[in-house]
Amino acid sequence: MNVETKLVKASLHSITPLIPAGSDLAKALAFYTEHMGFSVIWQGGNMAGIKRDDISFNLVKNGNREWIENTSFSIGVSDLEALYQEYRHIPAKVGALETKSWGRREFHIIAHGVAFQFYQREAA
Repeated sequence: MNVETKLVKASLHSITPLIPAGSDLAKALAFYTEHMGFSVIWQGGNMAGIKRDDISFNLVKNGNREWIENTSFSIGVSDLEALYQEYRHIPAKVGALETKSWGRREFHIIAHGVAFQFYQREAA
């Protein structure tokens, strides 16, 4: 008796990258919640989960400078101008809002060594 097995493919729904928080998780959580508008959704030990809208990250207490300085994220947003106005005076290195040579309008933030690139997401 030959029974065929139908393979069911799993679908991927989200990604939650790890962000090195440096040696002080509480300080990192304060920055992301007070200045970048994230909420803490869980916390335990040397880690915490944060979320804003559809974006989530896991912060990890880790002072490895090589990891920190090589971590970057590109995040599409619905209203780039509004987000730039919200973030332009936070205590981090905030780059200019500009159209890049490849045609995309974006700005960058370097927060505690981690790079965030925000760009205008095209309407679906």
